[in-house]
Amino acid sequence: MTAPEVIDEDNGVVQWKANHTNGATKSAVLHRDIHHEPPKITRALGIYLHLNNGQKLLDAVGGAAVACLGQPNTRVIDAVVRQLSEVSYCHSGSFGTCSGEALARELVNSTGGEMAKAFIVSSGSEATEAVIKFARQYFIELSPPQPARTKFIAREQSYHGTTLGALSLGSHLARREKFEPILLQNASHVSACNAYRFQHPDESTEDYVARLAGELDEAFKRVGPETVCAFVAEPVSGAALGCVPAVPGYFKAMKKVCDKYGALLIFDEIMCGMGRTGTLHAWEQEGVVPDIQTIGKGLGGGFYPVAGFLVGQRVINALARGTGAFAHGQTYQGHPGACAAALEVQRIIREEGLLDNVRKMGALMSSLLKQKLETHPYVGDIRGKGLFWGIEFVRDKATKQPFHPALSIASRVHEKAFRPPYNISIYPGAGTVDGESGDHILLAPAYNVSEAEIELIVDRTVRAIEDFFADF
Repeated sequence: MTAPEVIDEDNGVVQWKANHTNGATKSAVLHRDIHHEPPKITRALGIYLHLNNGQKLLDAVGGAAVACLGQPNTRVIDAVVRQLSEVSYCHSGSFGTCSGEALARELVNSTGGEMAKAFIVSSGSEATEAVIKFARQYFIELSPPQPARTKFIAREQSYHGTTLGALSLGSHLARREKFEPILLQNASHVSACNAYRFQHPDESTEDYVARLAGELDEAFKRVGPETVCAFVAEPVSGAALGCVPAVPGYFKAMKKVCDKYGALLIFDEIMCGMGRTGTLHAWEQEGVVPDIQTIGKGLGGGFYPVAGFLVGQRVINALARGTGAFAHGQTYQGHPGACAAALEVQRIIREEGLLDNVRKMGALMSSLLKQKLETHPYVGDIRGKGLFWGIEFVRDKATKQPFHPALSIASRVHEKAFRPPYNISIYPGAGTVDGESGDHILLAPAYNVSEAEIELIVDRTVRAIEDFFADF
């Protein structure tokens, strides 16, 4: 095997030129881009990533809002080792585990009794798929049953997972495009709650909420209210819109419409939940309790693949009075190691008071970002909650005109930030405005981040943005 070519060492980092065979790198891994072999992480320490090219990278986004405790954590590692030493795997069709029971109890208790049961899987997409089936089964279990309910209403520029059912439910156009012919046809979409983009200048918050509630009401009527299982939304949008929180009163109005037609309210908290926005569950800040919520990313902090959903008492009661069995199961459902990791992560968050740190450091990050970037000519909006912040770029600040998609602004800002002298990992997103146009980046550091680290994250992010647009 030919050694990779080393170039540009004078800039303080070894950059690798990929060797190609028939247009692809020589790696045996099917990477996201087969023409590019990404740098390998050789060590992670706190919120820093050490790469095989000698670079030390500041991880300002926890991978994808996942590594909520940084890396490594001996408490979590020890908990997983203990669990794997006792029971490394069992089939949930026949057995349960102590770690699974303890995790479910921890999660149910964290809702103050609003949720009754937890279902644990290995990824957010799997959780969404399970929830789609659970919502459908709920209406079959009712007495009398409502078998006509087969449809779902979600929001535009939403993302709920990458498997076919989850992708059908979401409205991330770029990720859907190649698979449109094989996606399910039982999901429709209404406008997202995005005040920066879509609230009219002369429209009050109350009027904006009323308009969106009216749109959802009309969507129910259009598809047939007796056919809708649920309305699905992220309390704070994730990758597709870039950390857009709902305006006050929005989710109360949405729940009222759902209740009017007997449909469920489902919150996707895979990215924004489990502490990311300053409360363990994002719905705690909305004054609304969903019937079902999905959880992921911050649930296990990246120490093990784990996600799941929580379901309220009303929905569970219907199942209990019916068949008593959820018609769904997966090989790695409730994996003992995953449950042990997630349980320890949640105990650390609770015992170390990390939600308080999320709120304090989130307020600092918000203040610094707005202080340094609010007047930047190409920064249109800075929004978020807790340690979940998005920065949207615009071509024209006054008109909010986005850049042309072909310019790939967010990706290029990300690429510049990745390189020296910035050495910071941020999360780029595109299609912010309409699924095609619009660019944003996300910042989502670990919950135990320090004040000095927040200042460093903001400083490096701001310098990368300023230098990119100065060159651009």
